[in-house]
Amino acid sequence: MVFGFFRQKRNNQVIVERQYGALTAAARTPAFYLDMNVPDTVIGRFELLTIMLILYFRRTAKSPRSGQEIAQNIIDAFFEDVDHSIRELGVGDPGVPKRMKKLAGMYYGRLESYAAALDKNDREALGAALKRNIHPEEGEAAPSMQALADWMFAAEQALAALDENEIETGMARLAVPGT
Repeated sequence: MVFGFFRQKRNNQVIVERQYGALTAAARTPAFYLDMNVPDTVIGRFELLTIMLILYFRRTAKSPRSGQEIAQNIIDAFFEDVDHSIRELGVGDPGVPKRMKKLAGMYYGRLESYAAALDKNDREALGAALKRNIHPEEGEAAPSMQALADWMFAAEQALAALDENEIETGMARLAVPGT
């Protein structure tokens, strides 16, 4: 009985690593940076990975089985990855919790605003939220994020059509631009 628990946990870890790897690979797709005005910076990559995670979590929230458990493990892996990246950038131990709190707040704020626009099928509101979050310093002079907003709507539809088995096994893939 106990061994079955450890086997399940190990299997979940393999699934989490596979799925998180697919989400991070999708976030690194050059077309987002070259064609959709996402800056190829640490923050730009954080923003894009946040978008991938939000889309994935919105899909797993509708999952009747283990997708939600896997999603929680993926968010844990994401924040471990962010913590590691902050340390690699040279932030000392005392500064890490403060930065992590700020980044977690950014993530959950984006989740709320993007989900509201997606739920209302409001492409303009999503484009405006993306513009505000991805290019905060530029204000009205920021480039349009409408192509990214349109892609998010299409990606969400594609994720909704995935078979539940793909979610449960960590095989869900987002249709990225240029593929």
